[in-house]
Amino acid sequence: MASQYSSDRAWIRTRILTNHLLSFSSQSVSPLESNVCLSYSPPELHESCSFDTNEMRKLLDMHNIEDRDWLFGLMRQSKVFNPQEKGGRVYVSPDYNQSMEQQREMTMKRIAYLLERGVFDGWLTGKGLESEMKKFALFEVLGIFDHSLAIKLGVHFFLWGGAIQFFGTKRHHDKWLRDTETYAIKGCFAMSELGHGSNVRGIETVTVYDSNTREFVINTPCESAQKYWIGGAANHATHTIVFSQLNINGTNQGVHAFIAQIRDADGNICPNIRVADCGHKIGLNGVDNGRIWFDNVRIPRENLLNSVADVSSDGQYLSAIKDSDQRFAAFLAPLTSGRVTIAVSSIYTSKIGLATAIRYSLTRRAFSVTPNGPEVLLLDYPSHQRRLLPLLAKTYAMSFAGNYLKMIYWNRTPESNKTLHVISSAFKATLTWHNMRTLQECREACGGQGLKTENRVGQLKSEFDVQTTFEGDNNVLMQQVSKALLAEYVAAHKKKKPFNSLGLEHMNGPLPTIPSHLTSTVLRSTQFQIDAFCLRERDLLNRFAAEVSERQANGESKEYAFISSYQLAEDLGRAFSDRTILQTFIDTEATVSVGPLKNVLSLLRSMYALICLEEDAAFLRYGYISTENAAAVRKELTKLCSELRPHALALVSSLGIPDAFLSPIAYNWIDANSWSSIKR
Repeated sequence: MASQYSSDRAWIRTRILTNHLLSFSSQSVSPLESNVCLSYSPPELHESCSFDTNEMRKLLDMHNIEDRDWLFGLMRQSKVFNPQEKGGRVYVSPDYNQSMEQQREMTMKRIAYLLERGVFDGWLTGKGLESEMKKFALFEVLGIFDHSLAIKLGVHFFLWGGAIQFFGTKRHHDKWLRDTETYAIKGCFAMSELGHGSNVRGIETVTVYDSNTREFVINTPCESAQKYWIGGAANHATHTIVFSQLNINGTNQGVHAFIAQIRDADGNICPNIRVADCGHKIGLNGVDNGRIWFDNVRIPRENLLNSVADVSSDGQYLSAIKDSDQRFAAFLAPLTSGRVTIAVSSIYTSKIGLATAIRYSLTRRAFSVTPNGPEVLLLDYPSHQRRLLPLLAKTYAMSFAGNYLKMIYWNRTPESNKTLHVISSAFKATLTWHNMRTLQECREACGGQGLKTENRVGQLKSEFDVQTTFEGDNNVLMQQVSKALLAEYVAAHKKKKPFNSLGLEHMNGPLPTIPSHLTSTVLRSTQFQIDAFCLRERDLLNRFAAEVSERQANGESKEYAFISSYQLAEDLGRAFSDRTILQTFIDTEATVSVGPLKNVLSLLRSMYALICLEEDAAFLRYGYISTENAAAVRKELTKLCSELRPHALALVSSLGIPDAFLSPIAYNWIDANSWSSIKR
């Protein structure tokens, strides 16, 4: 029987082919003509494009192009989105010079503006796949403008609203979803505590049931149990989802979710609730993160989100899921949507950094290579190409991977939840790590201009740093990935059945082999690339399973044996993520017919595969490739950089980010810094 993984990939290919038939609206981002500089533009910026940038954008954005461009246009029209003129162009960017209080106030004004214009219609009450896809598309656009705005909305709609959708039943849906969508109530999500972030199972908030009054009573028993980093709690939220240990008749039934009111309609904090501000942060100051204490807070029995478990009026604990571990896993479902949106938004941020740095490198010149000769464009230096173009290829690959992740999420079933959890964990970690590395390299590649907040790249580093931490620490998530792969390995060997999930079907075939001599033709072949990635993953999984087994045989517990094998676990998690991303690239490329677009995709795919080969020491450490072949990979990367160089402008113009949402140095850094551009 075909695995869920394989069927999802087939679904994606069908969706991409369908999108190729869609036409752009008149508001779509135009190709190169709209993106050239107004002055000081070298001939390179006026060269004709070798492929259709609109078609490339369809592959990258995948869905709801017209909806995205509608929202981009809507944001350009309002002063709350801070349009500023620089060098004859209008740029739409947050004012990073505002105080924390001003940023929070402006975030709420922007939400009100968007609410009045129907942007959030159907985000929680809409039905079907198309409604879900539109919500994701609009959310991605808002994240391109401002991370604080996206997180504020993400907490309200995806976490608070998602918890009611997933954990609640009809009584909760009828009472809360419409008011959430219209902002009649403002929700937050109280899971993390001062003493427990990633270890949700260990949270210390306690809830007991009072059968006399038919109420639950929530308590914060100690300081480490205070709810911490709760987005929206400090200023605006009226209600929260409280994650708490549920104690019934002296028995702890584990973590459950409850609805509690923390403010009245006038913004006054409710009785027996204490709230404090988390304070100023290195970024994301438009979000009012707060701390919450509960002192015998009573809530109605109906406020238990009861799709997984319930408590009867006389205090009996009821659940169709008898296994406590399975119940706990079900209670973590809302975090999946968070990981999906974080992974995707991080790639859009990488696109902003790369579009800015590459465009700047196509107008900025430095030094000459001949006596008294002209200065050379930054991107014509091989070293500069090597800095940016592999990151661009990775961003393309991860964009396709993000699309695949969204497809799995939209088509989720109880049977596919494990696949969704593992891949969302792997991609959230891999894509956010890539984003931070990309922004740092782009900041440096922009020199001193990268330090100016108006050019966004440096500021985005601090704004998005938090992504490596929230909704799961990246290192912990990757350990979960390796643990899931190990479980698949043990089950397959114990039952003597083939692998049939998580894309591990390649484990059933013969061991891939790597040619002893890697030519350019071999290095660029899809078969070699997938063989190399599968060989690494397969061998690392075997090594990881063997090491854990050996440690257990020597008397270590299963848990400690896993923890002690963390180095192989890290290598395996990376191998799984890289291989899955490469497969999504191959599947996307397969939807494109022969021509210039396919040729460029082939270059990008080879760049992605080979840069992974070069950067992961596991390929040399475990002998998958020789030192001579490693040198061949490095040489081929230099060739690929030179071949991608003529396409650089077209590739960043295909990213779907309108002119106004980049920065001044992405177009005309001289005019943007001229005397006439200074406000006096």
